Amino acid sequence: MAKKAPASREHSSVWNRPGFLVRRLHQIHVAIFLEEMAEDNITPIQYGLLSVLADLPGLDQLSLAEEIGIDRANVADVLTRLESRGLVVRTVSAQDNRRKFCEPTEQGLSFVKKYHQNMQRAQDNLLRPLKPAERVEFMRLLSRVVEAGNDLGRAPLRPSAQRSAAAKTKAKERLRGGSSKRTDA
Repeated sequence: MAKKAPASREHSSVWNRPGFLVRRLHQIHVAIFLEEMAEDNITPIQYGLLSVLADLPGLDQLSLAEEIGIDRANVADVLTRLESRGLVVRTVSAQDNRRKFCEPTEQGLSFVKKYHQNMQRAQDNLLRPLKPAERVEFMRLLSRVVEAGNDLGRAPLRPSAQRSAAAKTKAKERLRGGSSKRTDA
């Protein structure tokens, strides 16, 4: 006796769930990013953290965690990995032994510069299915959803006001075909 195909169940369609699609899009981004960075084996979060330090050297670990929206334990783990590769150094505060300041090394700054185009290609490849105007709209809507729910996350993103405004301007210019380049993953 032939098996009948299972009946379609609307309640189980993950393709209608934004959370599922966002998670899947993240998986796709990581795969694209890792392919672009295969030569030197670095993750999006590692490159993003290193990029922030290249722009804002001397941040303490907590401020760095807030700049990229990850918790303190994870930022410490990522920094340990980058430090073991000679890309960052941490210095204990003279006033508070629990506080560590982070700096990119010369090797770390060179790394960010060397792989900037690879990182940018990963971002562009992610959005390749969209037309230029759709890319701008997608980023606008995505930013709106993230900003609206930011405080609900385990580690809210709290970028410095200067960096946030500059990053938004650069992103808009880049998405419209301008010459400005992003420096984050």
